Amino acid sequence: MHLRAQAPVRLDFGGAWTDVDLYAQEFGGAVFNATINHYVTGEQNVTDEGLQVRYGFELPTGSGLGTSAALNVCWFGLIGGKTDPDRCRVAEQAYGLEALLGILGGRQDQYAAAFGGFNLMRFGGGSNVEVEQVALVPDVVTTLEKRSVLVYTGTPRLSGNIHENVWGGFRSGRRETVAAFHGLKEVGLALPEALKSGDFAAFAALLAQNWEHQKNLDPSVSNAQIEKLFAVAESAGAIGGKACGAGGGGCLYFVTEEGTQLAVVNALVAAGARYIPFQFESAGLQVAAD
Repeated sequence: MHLRAQAPVRLDFGGAWTDVDLYAQEFGGAVFNATINHYVTGEQNVTDEGLQVRYGFELPTGSGLGTSAALNVCWFGLIGGKTDPDRCRVAEQAYGLEALLGILGGRQDQYAAAFGGFNLMRFGGGSNVEVEQVALVPDVVTTLEKRSVLVYTGTPRLSGNIHENVWGGFRSGRRETVAAFHGLKEVGLALPEALKSGDFAAFAALLAQNWEHQKNLDPSVSNAQIEKLFAVAESAGAIGGKACGAGGGGCLYFVTEEGTQLAVVNALVAAGARYIPFQFESAGLQVAAD
């Protein structure tokens, strides 16, 4: 039997970090994210010689877009052998594998890759995860695409090092770190309403707030290169943005003034960033049999 699968990566608009159990078990976390049309793809063949599995993805490693989680979701989708997989089960399996490997992370990436679309996710610790699919009118999605810019800084983010710094501050009760976590959660909860109402200025302002909270987690979340790219983007028409994932490198996401998307792209590329065109997608994990 031949199976094919694909799982999308995600943009985390707000609330990331609060999906990690260390925070979610005590305070409850909230993340708003959306999947885009860049995928981890895989195929599985069962032959007389045994089981053959292959994977591929086009994005750079360390992008901060949840590629590793999408790969694991794709893998469990394949080995599950079902064209209508249990998305919660696959997401938990993918998370469990990373936990087994000692990776300290949250669950938003796995659930995003499994479910697809725009989602407000609430985390109560462990497998206590609620996925609320946020319905947006097509015009809002199209306009957001026309006002969005995603770039790769050229430097992979080192998530593990940043996690050690941030969680060290959280465990020790560092006031700025704990307050930043609470702020991230508030932004995650507020973002869907701004987008549903088509208020892109408010949406961009919340992205900017999220970025400030991210930086307050630990100085390693940003660096001189990232700050330079933010300044370049803002001077060309960006009105809000953030680093994707843990930060420290990887991808940056911006929302622009109407009509300035191309100017922002050109300015960032001239400054050394790599532009990544995308559209939003809503299918999530897909498994097909030939």
